[in-house]
Amino acid sequence: MKISKEEEITTEALLDKIIKGIQDKKGKEILSLNIGKIENSICDYFVICHGTSSTHVDAIIDSIEQRVKKELNEKPYNKEGLDNLTWVLIDYASIIIHVFQKEYRDFYNLEDLWADATMDKYEDVQ
Repeated sequence: MKISKEEEITTEALLDKIIKGIQDKKGKEILSLNIGKIENSICDYFVICHGTSSTHVDAIIDSIEQRVKKELNEKPYNKEGLDNLTWVLIDYASIIIHVFQKEYRDFYNLEDLWADATMDKYEDVQ
């Protein structure tokens, strides 16, 4: 389903495409944190997942970008962490995606830092 340029892309539509992009490459332990109602939050959602290696993290990032571009015609505003692929941040303004390698996800533990956010867990694809 392509959305025409005249239609406004909703945050929920963007979130759906991001989650599907992660699942396409079997990203692990996918979470979305609704932080939009938290005072001074910088976006509406954080999406957090991890890959099993730098190659896996890179594949997840590519999958997200390709799906969002193809289906919503959107590109990220910014990306960081592509040099070492241990923690990559993709910024779509209303949604910021964090793709980690497992040990870095465990170390930074963003889920606990934003514990007051509403959290949704998504099924891992086998």
